[in-house]
Amino acid sequence: MKLLNESISLLKALIKTSSISKEEGATAQIIKSWLSNYNIKPQTHKNNVWAVNKHFNPERPTILLNSHHDTVAPNSNYTKNPFNPIVEKGKLYGLGSNDAGGSLVALLAVFVHFYNQSNLNYNLVIAATAEEEISGVNGISSILSLLPPIDFAIVGEPTEMQLAIAEKGLLVIDGCTYGKSGHAANYNAINAIYQAIKDIDWIQNYEFKNASALLGKVKMTVTQINAGKQHNVVPGECHFTIDVRVNEHYTNEEVFEVIDQHTQSELKARSFRLNSSSIPVNHPFVKAGIKHKRTTYGSPTLSDQALLSCPSVKMGPGKSERSHTADEFIYLKEIEEGITIYKNILNEILL
Repeated sequence: MKLLNESISLLKALIKTSSISKEEGATAQIIKSWLSNYNIKPQTHKNNVWAVNKHFNPERPTILLNSHHDTVAPNSNYTKNPFNPIVEKGKLYGLGSNDAGGSLVALLAVFVHFYNQSNLNYNLVIAATAEEEISGVNGISSILSLLPPIDFAIVGEPTEMQLAIAEKGLLVIDGCTYGKSGHAANYNAINAIYQAIKDIDWIQNYEFKNASALLGKVKMTVTQINAGKQHNVVPGECHFTIDVRVNEHYTNEEVFEVIDQHTQSELKARSFRLNSSSIPVNHPFVKAGIKHKRTTYGSPTLSDQALLSCPSVKMGPGKSERSHTADEFIYLKEIEEGITIYKNILNEILL
């Protein structure tokens, strides 16, 4: 109970402290100080904080416990102060409470619980990382080379403590078509918008062959389009953006190649970093989770799982639908339940 109360106090301190992506220095210091109170010596790089268990043994496999302490900016629909951690009817309100403060403090509590134990079958690494909300280069990807080799990871995000054993990747593509600009009254112009429509129609109707039982089909959506500056001039260029959600049957590079082959537009991927992920249902952690009545599913939303090369699950207290909403909250009982379930499942494989 003491560790639960101290975890909730930590979450309140984090809510009070602005930690919008790229501005997480103050919350990193709070987390570092909290760990130090348990005689744990954390390490830092940029705004990331991590530590290993006391009896770390490089001959044992290693489990990473990871969640992020950055947040999105509060939206304009808040009726409560997003930086005031108030509790009403069992709900803790505040920016980042659900995404992903509840997961973060629950994982920190679990790490502290196991920290001094000398009879573990696995090592544990806790990492409170930055820039998750923007998939930034100074987040978890900046410290992977500094951590011990990771064999498995739990990524703390609000999943109602169910097991997200697959996650869609994200590929953002900028497209441009070129025509011939001219007066709208004449017939010698080539309208770049009409050229783009042909490719957009293909994007709307094409289906990738390999669907996933967990993640469904690869989904392509044109989300932005821009062309022309005045009504009487045929635009010579049309720019558009494609948001592609990729299942575990394809790499981002493979999906891009298919799109590029079937379209005439000039295409450029912003990044290939954010690939899909999945883990076998017979993985020891997944099997232990199922034993403890956890359900498995595929997640359509992106997390730092996309930046990990090891097997991983996404799992944490809270509800995904509350993320990034006004008057964000998490139930205190969800944090308590999260700590208990994490500990129970890890006990199956750690001891």
